[in-house]
Amino acid sequence: MTRDRAIRTVHTVAALRAQIQQWRAAGDKIALVPTMGALHAGHVALMNAARERAERAIVTIFVNPTQFAPTEDLSRYPRTLEADLAKAQAAGVDMAFVPDVGEMYPEGFCTTISLTGPALDLETAFRPTHFAGVATVVAKLLLQALPDVALFGEKDYQQLQVVTRLARDLDLPVQIVGVPTVREPDGLAMSSRNVYLSTADRATAAILHRALNEAAERIAREGKVAAAVEEARAAVCAAGFQLDYLEARHAETLAPINGADDGPIRLLVAARIGTTRLIDNVSVPTLT
Repeated sequence: MTRDRAIRTVHTVAALRAQIQQWRAAGDKIALVPTMGALHAGHVALMNAARERAERAIVTIFVNPTQFAPTEDLSRYPRTLEADLAKAQAAGVDMAFVPDVGEMYPEGFCTTISLTGPALDLETAFRPTHFAGVATVVAKLLLQALPDVALFGEKDYQQLQVVTRLARDLDLPVQIVGVPTVREPDGLAMSSRNVYLSTADRATAAILHRALNEAAERIAREGKVAAAVEEARAAVCAAGFQLDYLEARHAETLAPINGADDGPIRLLVAARIGTTRLIDNVSVPTLT
């Protein structure tokens, strides 16, 4: 659905809540799509899913500083607000919430969320403070908007499980929905960080998804989890990636698994090519 009028953009929690209150009074259901901007087709899929699930859809655009470590790319993270608003409008989104850092983290802010469970290991081994920042900002956005449903992409699969657990554990009255990863024709998962890839690295990047798919198919066919994972790691490294992790985990808890019968299984990977760090994941079909 494309809207002819300009999308409404608000910058404060008070303005966000005032508009939501009007929609609630009219009996409208609310869907929220939290983003850090630099919107691409994957985000559009989230916004489309939001429009299918609720009368009113809100996208948030906020580059959250608390989920970046000092060595990470906060200053380089792409900021394309005008283009983002145009994409959100074309997707039929009703409102964009675009707060600044001071609105989200006013002077004296000192509260964070402590995590275990699906937040342990994988990304946390390489980005120890990342999910504390993610959980804190997501909890704030969910409490600020109190939507009926919030949509997150499966590309950030560990994040999706962390947020799902967060909402459940804190009794937040919102349904967390995962939306399948949107991919380029060669299988590369769409990501705002793909713009950092050189031409040569972009040509190599699709090997990441291919290696995961081949490993998933081998596990489903043979049940040999460890051998399939090792083969995938070797293929990724041989292609020139610097591998952070490539693991088979329980699809809901993200706990390590011992064999194909410990499923459902998700394969997750993080690897660097050139200066760009890519993540991806696939589900493992039921053993045949």
